[in-house]
Amino acid sequence: MNEKVTTVELDLEEVQVLPEREALGSFNFANITANNTALALNAASHFSAAKAVAVQTIFVHQH
Repeated sequence: MNEKVTTVELDLEEVQVLPEREALGSFNFANITANNTALALNAASHFSAAKAVAVQTIFVHQH
């Protein structure tokens, strides 16, 4: 995929300035707790199927 852009196409492009976002305060604190759990099971018999489950949980509490 090698598409060339001409200067005419570039001249037709428009830009828009996004509104300012409020900066985070100097004294913001957050407690973050993350938990990753995984379980895998594969029975060692002929024609067995492997099963796996994974869970990720993230809690954020901001003061």
